[in-house]
Amino acid sequence: MTAGPWDLEVCLPDRPGALADLGQALGAAGVSLEGGGVFGCGGRAVAHYLVDDGPAALAAVAAAGLGPAVVRDVVMTRLDQETPGQLGTLARRLGDAGVNVATQYSDHAGNLVLLVSDEHLGACREVLARWERG
Repeated sequence: MTAGPWDLEVCLPDRPGALADLGQALGAAGVSLEGGGVFGCGGRAVAHYLVDDGPAALAAVAAAGLGPAVVRDVVMTRLDQETPGQLGTLARRLGDAGVNVATQYSDHAGNLVLLVSDEHLGACREVLARWERG
């Protein structure tokens, strides 16, 4: 695992206030959220947040009795916000390279954050290196 940033994934309990509990626990631990959000699918809420201190984030989630939770390496790049179709073009290149994107969101600075399996990290980084070179 790299030095960060990391994606913090938390399966939130299905109850009012769960997101507040997560935000307060992370804030009390000094963990800043650099991007992400909460996504619903199939009746579940899954939080994905970009954090600089993965171990502290995991400890805060565990101490608050939330979870399950995990931190993972992310891969980041920039898209040209003024050019329509950038996400589709990059995603096609990733797909053609056999990279399955599990989660995608943006950070507060407008960077694209990608979460892929460990086995796809190398190929993803290669595609993004070519992308950034133009």
